[in-house]
Amino acid sequence: YKQIDKLKNEISEAIGYETLPRNYLLKVESIKDKYPQIFDWLNLMDMNVIVILILMLAVSGFNMIAGLIILILDRTQMIGILKSLGASDSSIRKIFLMQSTRLIIKGLFYGNLIGIGLCLLQYHFRLLQLDPASYYVNYVPVYLHAGYILLLNVGAAAVTFFMLIIPSHIISRLNPAETIKFA
Repeated sequence: YKQIDKLKNEISEAIGYETLPRNYLLKVESIKDKYPQIFDWLNLMDMNVIVILILMLAVSGFNMIAGLIILILDRTQMIGILKSLGASDSSIRKIFLMQSTRLIIKGLFYGNLIGIGLCLLQYHFRLLQLDPASYYVNYVPVYLHAGYILLLNVGAAAVTFFMLIIPSHIISRLNPAETIKFA
């Protein structure tokens, strides 16, 4: 529907405003001109999808940050021992980032399994029905595109991973003598 205005202008230029017999005026009018509220609603739905994805990404990112901080605080004794044995802050940070990356991948796998499974159920069995008088469709339509799913997963993993880099610097502040003493 993104080319409606372009096509309307092309047709309008081709025929212009003509007067037919009995003084009827011939003019070009697109469906966007006739029913603008439907297209406003479609644009609003696109905006809702973007807002929901951003909120979901923010919530998952903050959950991963909290998880990493808990992981670090839970393993302070191990961090102290590794530091006292000569491990550098960056190598310890890499260990925790790798553990977090495994958690991200595991979460994406199970999330995709559940999400795509529910979408396939809706696609094949149309479990979620709608009132056609209000929505112009009988059921909730589902469109699965592998490229979109892959792009969403890569984007979510990348953003969450980059959000974890900052809290991983907590490791450099830990004093080996005090962390071993706390155990």
